[in-house]
Amino acid sequence: MKAVFFDLDGTLLDTVPDIQKALNSALADCGLPAVSYEETVSYVGNGAKKLVERAAPAGDHERLLGLFAQYYNASENLLTLPYAGMGELLAWLKGRGVKLAVVTNKLQPSTEKLMARFFPGIFDFIGGDDGSFPCKPDPSLTRYAALTMRVPLGESIFVGDGETDVATALNAGMVPVSVLWGYRGRDVLEAAGARRFARDPKELQDILTEFL
Repeated sequence: MKAVFFDLDGTLLDTVPDIQKALNSALADCGLPAVSYEETVSYVGNGAKKLVERAAPAGDHERLLGLFAQYYNASENLLTLPYAGMGELLAWLKGRGVKLAVVTNKLQPSTEKLMARFFPGIFDFIGGDDGSFPCKPDPSLTRYAALTMRVPLGESIFVGDGETDVATALNAGMVPVSVLWGYRGRDVLEAAGARRFARDPKELQDILTEFL
């Protein structure tokens, strides 16, 4: 194992409370009804464009996307928290010389701000949605990250909480490992092709150890 790629939302950080807050501010500005926490959980995973489309199927998606991006990129993320044990796991991987990447469908400015706040100096590659590549499960950004870090995809692992992450890993020729503390259930992940599951970061470390 030369590298581990991580999804962000629902994998490294619990971000939905701040996403919900920004989304509801955008919806309110457009005179549209607010969404619940549970609804927001079900809407995340495929990028901001899909998020607003799911939250308001009949809304002005271009305006909503602009407003959401404005609110979320300006957010201080006071409701976002790292999952317990993730910092220790990342430090353990870093100490073994494993390259680390974030590949997410989250907007790039927010991605960079969150990584600087919660995991400064840890990741060798930080990639979000800046319009340069299609969103996951398209593997283009993942492949670009591997090229940038000079690691073979076949010797890399993709860790995520969603079916999108499983598909991304398989599309890129990587080993997918699914975490069960995020925003999707095991049945959804299994249907997407997941076969390795971690219930907490310690169990994830045990799985990754098998590949060292």
